Amino acid sequence: MPADVRPLAIFLMGPTASGKTALACALADRFPVELISVDSALVYRGLDIGSAKPDAVTLARYPHALIDIRDPAQPYSAADFREDALVAMEAIRERGNVPLLVGGTGLYFRALQRGLSDLPEADPALRQTLAAEAASIGWTAMHARMAALDPVAGARIRPGDAQRIQRALEVMTLTGRPLTELQQVGTVQRFPWRVLKLALLPDDRSLLHERIARRFDEMLAAGFLDEVRQLKRRADLHADLPAIRAVGYRQAWEYLEGEGDATTFRNRAIYATRQLAKRQVTWLRSEYDARTFDPDRGDPTPEVARAVAQFVGMPRP
Repeated sequence: MPADVRPLAIFLMGPTASGKTALACALADRFPVELISVDSALVYRGLDIGSAKPDAVTLARYPHALIDIRDPAQPYSAADFREDALVAMEAIRERGNVPLLVGGTGLYFRALQRGLSDLPEADPALRQTLAAEAASIGWTAMHARMAALDPVAGARIRPGDAQRIQRALEVMTLTGRPLTELQQVGTVQRFPWRVLKLALLPDDRSLLHERIARRFDEMLAAGFLDEVRQLKRRADLHADLPAIRAVGYRQAWEYLEGEGDATTFRNRAIYATRQLAKRQVTWLRSEYDARTFDPDRGDPTPEVARAVAQFVGMPRP
């Protein structure tokens, strides 16, 4: 069997609040790696506190590609990420280093490695029609319509996820085919990188939930609501933008619009973050070729470092 001569890349994955950034920085201290963020919220400028974006001191010492590359008024897609990530990875390789992609957005990791199906571009007129229908009958009814056309997508997409429901109905209307069927027709080209997949996968969900709640309270203390107030002052930002629909930001925006009291807002935001973590954990468990490490059973850094050393051909630390 011929040797695999593809350049090396490392994926460091995990649910929110699992310690990915700290581990990535520790690996950057030990190995010739450069970091690339794989996070759908960190791409946006001005979404700092609520996205748990690494602070300026951390980013100065450990630069991350693909952070702060979009204004929140500009949507950013998985296709955009794949294009940007491949360019960043090649630049790192040319510098003689190994790209280490760190984050929790499974869709981005999947799009990067497996490619994207050939879906039609957005149709503004059709989207407007679907939005008007949703305003009339509600997104729950729209979800039911979508599920009748594509039961697999209906089971995967939550009834409250207006963005994905709208996109699924848009695609099916434009093509006459189920979204799931189209998504299964992705690129057949071999991914041009040899990848080591590492996943922080907590076994004790309650400990992860505690960290999520504690971190959200720290965000509030650090001025998260003031950050969202600053965003709301912009006339070009609104609640339907992908940036504002990010977990935490959506709940804060609604609270500042007068929906509920402070306690309800906090509980809703923490619950939404826990649901995000649940989806991330479910996805990670489907990544059968990933090496998993439980961050709640001691510091995973030494064990992860041994795996990285073996992969990049360096002596074990």
